[in-house]
Amino acid sequence: MALVDMSVVEQRYRAVLAVLAGGSVTEVAREVGVARQTLSGWVSRYRESGLGGLVDRSRRPHSSPSQMAAEVEVLVCELRRRHPRWGPVRLAHEAGRRGADPPPSRMGVYRALVRHGLIEPGAGRRKRVYRRWQRDAPMELWQPGIVGGVLLADGREVKVVTGVDDHSRFCVIAKAVVRATGRAVCLAFTEALQAFGAPGEVLTDNGKQFTARFGHGGEVLFDRICRDNAIVHRLTQPRSPTTTGKVERFHQTMRRELLDDAGPFEDLAAFQAELDAWVEQYNTARPHQSLDMAVPADRFTPVSVVKRELLPLRLPTILAAQPDPVPAVDDVPDEAAAPEHRKSSNEGKPVARQPTRPAPWSGGAIEFDRVVPASGNLGVAGKQFWLGPARAGQVITFWADVNVIHLLVGGVRLKSLRSHLSTNDLARLFAGGGRVAGPSPLPQAENDAVVEVERTVNKYGSVSLAGRYLLAAEILGGRRVTIRIEEKTLMFLDPDTRQLLRTRPNPLIWAKCLQLRGARPAGPPPVPERSPITVQRRANAFGVIMVARQTVSLGRLHVGQVVTVHVSDTTPTIDLDEGPRTVRRTTDLPVRNVKAHRPYKVDHVS
Repeated sequence: MALVDMSVVEQRYRAVLAVLAGGSVTEVAREVGVARQTLSGWVSRYRESGLGGLVDRSRRPHSSPSQMAAEVEVLVCELRRRHPRWGPVRLAHEAGRRGADPPPSRMGVYRALVRHGLIEPGAGRRKRVYRRWQRDAPMELWQPGIVGGVLLADGREVKVVTGVDDHSRFCVIAKAVVRATGRAVCLAFTEALQAFGAPGEVLTDNGKQFTARFGHGGEVLFDRICRDNAIVHRLTQPRSPTTTGKVERFHQTMRRELLDDAGPFEDLAAFQAELDAWVEQYNTARPHQSLDMAVPADRFTPVSVVKRELLPLRLPTILAAQPDPVPAVDDVPDEAAAPEHRKSSNEGKPVARQPTRPAPWSGGAIEFDRVVPASGNLGVAGKQFWLGPARAGQVITFWADVNVIHLLVGGVRLKSLRSHLSTNDLARLFAGGGRVAGPSPLPQAENDAVVEVERTVNKYGSVSLAGRYLLAAEILGGRRVTIRIEEKTLMFLDPDTRQLLRTRPNPLIWAKCLQLRGARPAGPPPVPERSPITVQRRANAFGVIMVARQTVSLGRLHVGQVVTVHVSDTTPTIDLDEGPRTVRRTTDLPVRNVKAHRPYKVDHVS
């Protein structure tokens, strides 16, 4: 390096001598390959300092007003040594709190730590960019969660039920439990509700303590608490931990600042005491970077006492009652409906108490709840109800009897369908968590009024009523029908004979029924027609026809022939050349097609 520097100085010296010997500065600069101003500078520096003036000078400024003061740099380094997990942002904030004026910048602190070897300069790594979101006010959304990995002195591993407020990052739940069962999680959740009030929404993952979305369906205890207190329960998409990133980041902070440096705790009570102390410091003293270094308590405001009195909490009996002191709360199974043990007055030791069996179904309509799965296709007793993926995770209330099924969300009716349930199905659903239903969600007609309108069935078997297309029957396509509209029923009649053609549940609001175009007072109810329905069928290549999903074999002599079938409630009768043939009907499905299928070619008949 010294040789290179001397060669540079020698070249500059020769150029300066050429100028001092009478040469032109412009011509000499062109020959050397530098600017004329540069050569003039070399000449001036040679005249002032001699040969030493041609050596490269330092470009360091004489003064740096923005340079970190030495005492501030010492303070930053000492804080880092005492708190190895504090980063540049926290160190700059703490230096400002301790009197550094002006406080150092984040990059200034980073460079100081690198100079002193307190951190390793990381290689440039491109981070994933996530879309950040945050509620506008506290108590709008909570994010509960569960974290494990806490060891006790006796070797047991306990878990912590947690929860943070989305807007303020305030920790609202921090409960140590031996087992994170559904009941233990709900007990911790209800304690937070009693302390701060009910939030507008909660956002959880798909753990079995929070939802039965990917289980057997139905409603878990956590869902019931949310429904009873008008809390919207939102679920994340599967394998999407960043959606609940705030509570996950809280778990990381808890591990770094409390769990990683602490040994096994003596017992559950000792750990809970340390956890409460750390949460108090986290909420009221620890600055948070996402809050511009404010503490969570500065931005958190619980529900006022006045609002709590107007909207008191509704807790299930299993949680409202105090558990017996014999078993640990966390050891009670999720499905427990009451304390599992009580003291026996005779023996003085715990005796198992048999759970109370629900009363059997006594008939009538029932109600039960189901949670919409991720696919949006909800199955009940062998039939699927399409609600769409947008309603995944919502609790749907079914009002059902043997005639009609109503689907409701929060008391608002979504749709009404013809019931496929038998009395055995209703009894089984009632025993599986159902309850006696209230009044029908359909509006009541005034003075038992009944109206009739006339409409033409379109080619798809539907009619238009009150701006909605309602299914009549595909077999009625193109026909003019009279529709008798009752409180719960739509009856499709033949306009001339008043014959009852089809019956459907009425999904319309009664006030709109009275405003239908062409509505008139109805006559007496029709009597269902019991005469057989005449249809045509074409025998296939094996001599078989199908009527109402029932196959009837006619023989290969009738392959490709069109035959007439008279279908009654108990028998179909086929008109054949050799005489009518009557068979027993094995299905109760309605006849949907009257005409025969289009003909096809039969090349060979054996």
